Amino acid sequence: MKPKPERASDFWRASRDGPWPSVVTSGELERADRQWMHTNGAGAYSMSTLALMHTRRYHGIFAAALTKPSGRYVIVSHADTTVDDGQRSYRLATHQFPNLAPTPGYRLLHSFAQDPLPRWIYRLGNADIERKLGLVRGQNAIVLAYTWYGRSPARLSFRPLMPLRPAHQLTREHGAMKQKVTLRTGAVEIQPVPQLAPITFGHGGVFMGSPDWWRRFEYLEDRECGLEFQEDMWTPGVFEIGLQPDQTSYLVISVGALPNRPPAELLTEAADFLRARDPGPTCSPAVRTLWVFAEQFCLDKAERPCLLAGYPVLDVRSRDTLLSIPGLLLSRGLVELAKEVLTALLAFQRGGLLCDSVDGKRRTPVPDASLWLFETARELIARSGAGDAFVQDRLYPALVRTFARVRSPTSRWVRLTADGLVANGAEDRALTWMDAQIGTRLVTPRRGLAVEFQALWSKGCETLALLAEQRGDAKVRALAENCSRAARIAFKARFWCHETDYPFDCISEDGETANAWADPAIRPNALVALAIDPELFEDWQTGAILERVEEELLTERGPRSLSPRDQKFVGYFGGTLAEQEAAYHQGTAWPHLFGFFARARARFVKGDPESLAALRQGLELAVDDGPVLGSVAQLANGDAPHRPAGCPAYAAAVAELLRALVTDLPAAEAERRSSEPGSIQ
Repeated sequence: MKPKPERASDFWRASRDGPWPSVVTSGELERADRQWMHTNGAGAYSMSTLALMHTRRYHGIFAAALTKPSGRYVIVSHADTTVDDGQRSYRLATHQFPNLAPTPGYRLLHSFAQDPLPRWIYRLGNADIERKLGLVRGQNAIVLAYTWYGRSPARLSFRPLMPLRPAHQLTREHGAMKQKVTLRTGAVEIQPVPQLAPITFGHGGVFMGSPDWWRRFEYLEDRECGLEFQEDMWTPGVFEIGLQPDQTSYLVISVGALPNRPPAELLTEAADFLRARDPGPTCSPAVRTLWVFAEQFCLDKAERPCLLAGYPVLDVRSRDTLLSIPGLLLSRGLVELAKEVLTALLAFQRGGLLCDSVDGKRRTPVPDASLWLFETARELIARSGAGDAFVQDRLYPALVRTFARVRSPTSRWVRLTADGLVANGAEDRALTWMDAQIGTRLVTPRRGLAVEFQALWSKGCETLALLAEQRGDAKVRALAENCSRAARIAFKARFWCHETDYPFDCISEDGETANAWADPAIRPNALVALAIDPELFEDWQTGAILERVEEELLTERGPRSLSPRDQKFVGYFGGTLAEQEAAYHQGTAWPHLFGFFARARARFVKGDPESLAALRQGLELAVDDGPVLGSVAQLANGDAPHRPAGCPAYAAAVAELLRALVTDLPAAEAERRSSEPGSIQ
């Protein structure tokens, strides 16, 4: 892998005392357009650009999880904040309105750091003000802290701008908001929308009610996607809070009752939790960054523990959950949480197949997620053992149900062919991870036999046979071993394309008829198959696959989803949603595929120190310069300079890079050391 060149636009760095990103913006909007995010383990989040100029409808100071984990509502989007020091009034807010330059609050922003809570420093003449925020762990509440570094007292004015709507929607001015205000000592309770719980503000100042609408905020990222991009926001009034030199003033916002502890204690708890996630200076900066950010996707405080697929738009998905468990949880030693997440996921298994979502809304079977369950089980067994009670009592029966469903001759969604290969059973659905659709048209139709399905099945049957042996279930063991053997024999006979020296991406079910077909497109799915079940390939085939991947697919952001030599290649991801759908799997680079490349490559080089060092360097360089500080985006342009795109913080990308750096490469290095002469076996 070639090392990635340094970027002049990369302004952020990790702090000296941990993996916490910091940016010196010096009043420049370009340096403040990166995004930050912060979560609370139960689905609530805060997210925006460093300048707090929202560019997506999903951005907001406080988005609460009203129906956990994915029913997120933007409660407080913006806040119009000013500081008056007695000589001058400074406006800290940055908003985008139609046909105007952004409001100039960003010019006062000196720096941002997330160490570990989001923190801003504003330069106001000869004084500074620090703003910090922290979500309360497990609760729909947030604490805002303002520390004044001036010689004399000042006054902070805080006007919350509240859309009070689901995160996917927008609000327009209407007459239904109610100025229902209840004043208590140190608190103000409002309930402008009767269908939502009251919103309570805890403060140490004065509240002046002045309900009004602020109109036509613009979200530039939404505009680029061809979506509605203007929004109106309601405000109940203004909080006036006194600021004393070198002292901190707090504002707490909660859905329902306020937390019953002091705000300083709540902030300390949130910060301590995140600091405890840091694996320490013995790990590389890239590993520490990924390790800490992995926590953002872990909803261990939700009603059903789960993993969120990505921020800010994605919810909880079966496929993404199973792809992410090894990296986000198992690589960090969170075995018990992995079991809890799997328990919640298995509750949505129907007829042996997992559904595409665990939020109870979408019940479409997802065959490849059901096959990924075997692979995730294999990773769990490596850490807990095949005799673990959860594995035997909960996981094994679920795998047997999937095994029986695939082998059923009447199964619609996925089934076995006569020679033991796994077929996509539905002609009208996208059943693999390449599932982009424009209306009813599949952008990347992969009907028939998909190459990665075969590896998931053959290796999965091997895993099932191991569990059946542990359980003493001779019948299932024999069936699983036979299925694994038959699948590998049939795969070797049918999937290699001699014209390309690379496996076919998909083939027809029957290879002996006049209507037989095969798709020779160079895609990364063969790489996935190689990483999962290397026994499907001879050594020379492994070398040919890796050579082709490095030559045509690999970029500094991850392997492309299609070779640029293919006439269907699309090298740019952007434009309207329809244009994005058309490009998703037609050439975009996917960082999570780096993990599969790392596993296959590490095995192939057989512990060569220089090759492993180069592989580690490439993986670590893939971590920086994403749209969200400390995270990795879902995908990137297939054409240089491979700009990150798609979901800005993607769980599977963080998980696979972390897994490769923490688990796969160290295992390869340990294997090399154990094979050296004189090593103790």
